[in-house]
Amino acid sequence: MSTGLRERRKQQTRQAISDIATGMFAAQGFDHVTIAQVAEAAEVAKMTVTNYFPRKEDLVFDRADAIVRSLADVVADRAPGESMLAAIRRDFFERVARADVTLGLSSPAFARMIENSPALTSRGLEMIYQREQALGDAIAAETGVDGPQVRLVAALLASVHRVLYEEGSRRSLAGEPRPGICAALAAEATRAFDLLEPSLGDYGIRPLT
Repeated sequence: MSTGLRERRKQQTRQAISDIATGMFAAQGFDHVTIAQVAEAAEVAKMTVTNYFPRKEDLVFDRADAIVRSLADVVADRAPGESMLAAIRRDFFERVARADVTLGLSSPAFARMIENSPALTSRGLEMIYQREQALGDAIAAETGVDGPQVRLVAALLASVHRVLYEEGSRRSLAGEPRPGICAALAAEATRAFDLLEPSLGDYGIRPLT
């Protein structure tokens, strides 16, 4: 079996386990479903589940690593002539356009599952903090400077995602249609990024050459 095929099958297995677990958690409650029950439903060994997902919460937040790295990656990949704020703004609207679930655009059942579980709520907050930290690390690495100012810039750049994730989740929990939530998030994001523009609009503009 080729390495590429093996990796695809591993990813398919991982995704299948996560999907089965999330469905069980949504139906029965996160705290009432065990890893052993997930393994049985997925027809895999318990150790297979824990190998893919060391923490039970990771079965729900199966894209945690990508979320934590997301803003740092956007800044790292910004185009010449583009500021850090402009890159994060552009990426946010691209995500809204494709109704990216990482913006809080989940089903009401998923949003309710998170709200009803202190463990999942705590993990969600941890990911938000880690994402901000990763962005600050990326800015510090690029500029060669670290300190309160860099960390404050990172906090401000990450603030729109943090606040509007909560807004998206609130609307999802209320059962609002996804297109309406997307429209509301786009409008709020426009106002939020405009507020940041005077302070950060020219911060970290990537040189043209």
